[in-house]
Amino acid sequence: SLKDSRRWRSITSHLSLARSPLDRDGERSPPRAMDEEYDVIVLGTGLKECILSGLLSVDRLKVLHMDRNDYYGGDSTSLNLNQLWKRFKGDETPPASIGASRDYNVDMVPKFMMANGALVRVLIHTGVTKYLSFKAVDGSYVFNKGKIHKVPSTDMEALKSPLMGLFEKRRAGKFFLYVQDYKENDPSTHKGLDLTKMTSKQLISKYGLDDNTIDFIGHAVALHKDDSYLSEPAIEIVKRMKLYAESVARFQGGSPYIYPLYGLGELPQGFRTA
Repeated sequence: SLKDSRRWRSITSHLSLARSPLDRDGERSPPRAMDEEYDVIVLGTGLKECILSGLLSVDRLKVLHMDRNDYYGGDSTSLNLNQLWKRFKGDETPPASIGASRDYNVDMVPKFMMANGALVRVLIHTGVTKYLSFKAVDGSYVFNKGKIHKVPSTDMEALKSPLMGLFEKRRAGKFFLYVQDYKENDPSTHKGLDLTKMTSKQLISKYGLDDNTIDFIGHAVALHKDDSYLSEPAIEIVKRMKLYAESVARFQGGSPYIYPLYGLGELPQGFRTA
């Protein structure tokens, strides 16, 4: 909606701020004198630890955050070339021919973020977005019948997509409209269906969708890893589909995903700065 897009633009004004250099070469800021008493001590700078530290700090608790490594992020860190070489090659020095160390940010656990997901809301709540830059992912793709196809992100792309025939698109459109209008706390949008008691398979079958469309919805939109979701309560697939659609609309890109411009290791550093 127009209201949502305006609100998201106010959020992205924080998301797109130019990044100030934060330990790009793995060097810590000059040490400061430590206090002797803290409310909480957090060990490790993995993403979970940094989120916990950030939330506690927002609640005005005095937090001491420590890590035994000389970089932030734990297992989900982003390493420059020197750090990457040290981790996998020991004391060897990377050859000069492959460029400067600071030109590299290699994520150990690469993972896209949903633009309207819980993690983005935590980043906004804690003020970490002031220290990060994000890039919208241009598109997501599926492999179907020997070819690669873009997952449609607009009505025009959906009309042109070869993933479904014309009549199947109409049936799928009715299902997507039901999901879009569905509000868990508003029974008038449920159309007499109790999604907590019926399975995803039962819900989808009401719209007569073929197996290819069910695969597309379940795996490319709802992002399920296997078909076990078909026997689970339908409310789960509806929530996942709504999150996907809201994420596409919020960032107005070619996909629902965003990614930190300098790698996921920026997230722990952002929490540290906040």
